[in-house]
Amino acid sequence: MSLVLRFAAGSHKGLIREGNEDSGYAGPRLLAVADGMGGAAAGEVASSEVLSSLIALDDADPHADLLTLLHDAVQTANDRLRLMVEQDPQLEGMGCTLTALLWTGDRMGLVHVGDSRAYLLRDGSLSQITQDHTWVQRLVDEGRITAEEAETHPQRSLLMRALDGRGQVEPDLSIREVRAGDRYLICSDGLSGPVSHQTLEETLGSFYAPEPTIQELIQLALRGGGPDNITCIVADVLDVGPSDTLSGQFATTPVVVGAVAEGPHGTAVDNQIIDTPAGRAAGLGRQQPPQGAFGPANGYDQAPGFGPAEGYSAEGYPVEGGYDGYGNPENYPAEGYGEAYEQPAGYPQGQPEYGAAPAGAPQGYPAEQPGEPAPEPPRKRRWFRRSAITVVALGLLAGAGFAGWTWNQDHYYLAVNDGKVAVYQGQKLAGLDLSSLKQQTDVQAKLLSTAQQQQLGQTIKVNGMDAVNQQLNTFQAQATVCAKVAAQPAAAGQAQAQAVPTQAPASPAAFLTPTSKSAPKVGASPAGPSPSATPSPAAPSTGTPADAGQSPTAAPAPSAPALSPDEQKLEANCPPPS
Repeated sequence: MSLVLRFAAGSHKGLIREGNEDSGYAGPRLLAVADGMGGAAAGEVASSEVLSSLIALDDADPHADLLTLLHDAVQTANDRLRLMVEQDPQLEGMGCTLTALLWTGDRMGLVHVGDSRAYLLRDGSLSQITQDHTWVQRLVDEGRITAEEAETHPQRSLLMRALDGRGQVEPDLSIREVRAGDRYLICSDGLSGPVSHQTLEETLGSFYAPEPTIQELIQLALRGGGPDNITCIVADVLDVGPSDTLSGQFATTPVVVGAVAEGPHGTAVDNQIIDTPAGRAAGLGRQQPPQGAFGPANGYDQAPGFGPAEGYSAEGYPVEGGYDGYGNPENYPAEGYGEAYEQPAGYPQGQPEYGAAPAGAPQGYPAEQPGEPAPEPPRKRRWFRRSAITVVALGLLAGAGFAGWTWNQDHYYLAVNDGKVAVYQGQKLAGLDLSSLKQQTDVQAKLLSTAQQQQLGQTIKVNGMDAVNQQLNTFQAQATVCAKVAAQPAAAGQAQAQAVPTQAPASPAAFLTPTSKSAPKVGASPAGPSPSATPSPAAPSTGTPADAGQSPTAAPAPSAPALSPDEQKLEANCPPPS
């Protein structure tokens, strides 16, 4: 008996993003997801280049050290990004995350950079096997916020590590034991963000084959708002024997999804996949083209004889009398995966697999009968129908326009305007900037934390004024603390300057001399009453300087604003003094 992978992959741009910057690859030994960033067509370039650098691992020596292979491939990918930026400075700032699994025998090598995630479902329990390289995860690790607070933290997308070509990358590397019956999920934060851990566990444990599981996961993310690109790979570890045919041993041909399949890099990457031993061997036994987001990947043509794997229907489910891929009798649900897959609500029954054309007439509609042309309606009826269609179409357009305007008015974003935080109402729709300045605040951006300043530089999108006010309160609190912190060094310097003593010059020493009792000289006017030999009380003591021993007096130092316990927690986030 030997272990093999059966997998599926899917990608969707989501409901907010204008394009898809995610890329995904799934092959007989390599599973990888990269989430691009940087905008200006740079995010998809970065994710595509990184995955194209890793594809060769699918055919690497199975006896080689997994971690060495993964580490070297990641460094090579990072170097490729650096060279691309040097050749085209407009790509400066692009980068991507990377989470990849390289499998051989009963071991799985894991490499991870960024906030894409890998999960393992074993014995019905789902565990996250990667740790996010984000600012909020660092706060969780330091005990400053809870894991629940991190899920809604405004800075949850701020990355601390990524592949960007700017220096040596430090990926997380580990080796994991693989067991028959394990189910792996690799996904971008477009899935793990809107879909909770519990829902992921229930979905992965409820659906049987990877293909319908991918469909349901993407639909869950879309129903959660689809705020980001969604890319995911589901892979099952199967235990097969030597008597199984080649189509049973190879799950499917390599699959590319997302930007790497849709963009200009897709064809080159697809050809690179076809030209690998794994791609050729998989094509012999699994006569089914690799799938893109919801169809065949670019660069693949439908070859004669392509069809589902032995023992599987076109929808990817076990059929009676065929090998079910899990070592169980036909039509018997695998342990830990729940009941056999049932078509979820909202999917038409008998829906073909991604990209496959339906055979025959659609269900519920009679097939067209040749030789029976439909009778032509009378001219009046035809005119009335056209008018009705026109009215309905105009009504739909008006309703869609009003709905779009209403949606746009309830969406805001925060940015920097004249050095201060500003609130803008509206978003970009279909390439049109429909936003306008809603509110100019007095919060100075330079008094915010470094992370907050970076977020404002990229704009912060929020829904509703309640969320806007909450974000402004957060910024106001941070700016107030940072203003107090900035005032402390200034107050301390002023106090030190005022504390320097100033010594007045001492007056000449005055001594009392007893006056003789003899008469004054002739012609001399007495200066005053005859002094006695006793010193005057107002005079200083004999032999003592008048100003000796006097202590200098410092002016009172200005007091720096005191920080409350809550403000002290925010003090660590203040930017360093300039």
